Amino acid sequence: MRSVFVKTIGSFLAFFFMCLLSACVSMQPEFSSKDLERWTQDVLKGSFRDEKAVKVSILEQDASNAACSTSQATGVALSDQRKQEIEAENLKTVQAPKDGQYFGDYKLGEALAQDGRGLTWSDAAGQSNGGQCYNCHQLSATELSYGTLGPSLYQYGKVRGVTNLSSEVSQPVIQYTWAKLWNSKSFNACSAMPRYGHHRILNEGQIKHLMSLLLDPQSPVNR
Repeated sequence: MRSVFVKTIGSFLAFFFMCLLSACVSMQPEFSSKDLERWTQDVLKGSFRDEKAVKVSILEQDASNAACSTSQATGVALSDQRKQEIEAENLKTVQAPKDGQYFGDYKLGEALAQDGRGLTWSDAAGQSNGGQCYNCHQLSATELSYGTLGPSLYQYGKVRGVTNLSSEVSQPVIQYTWAKLWNSKSFNACSAMPRYGHHRILNEGQIKHLMSLLLDPQSPVNR
């Protein structure tokens, strides 16, 4: 009898606490995703300060980033139409080389791609930044370590048929690659890749060096 009594009391207490928990949950106020986003931004801005190369303004999102952040936070995918709008808006920001030349030195591009320095609180404002490409991409067959957040770039130009940088056949690939480096959202609305030219992370000359790294047939990327 004592065992039955203990089990009965235990079941009652479990039921009681479940009801109490349910009541507590139902009493919680409902917050919209916009409320949560606003509070999150307030906390972030209150926790940061300008420090050398890093400014609090980096937390301010443009319309493209805001749309992608909201989509990720709410789990509601962007419509195909909205993605196309974001890509079109960003493609308009791409600036062609002032001198019409798209290429630099692939050796400098390789060093730049492997350079992870820049845009941290310990960097002086105006300091030259690295490309940090190795963090997300494989670049050559000899690399021992590389990130996989992005696709492999090994033989990037070769698989796209770029055998001559001045060939008319290569121009569409050249134009695409420049635009992708300048503003990655031009072809992928919610790309996590840095928008090197758009945000002035790299200058025009540095982007030319990366172009050579990716497309020059003599580059280690394409050998």
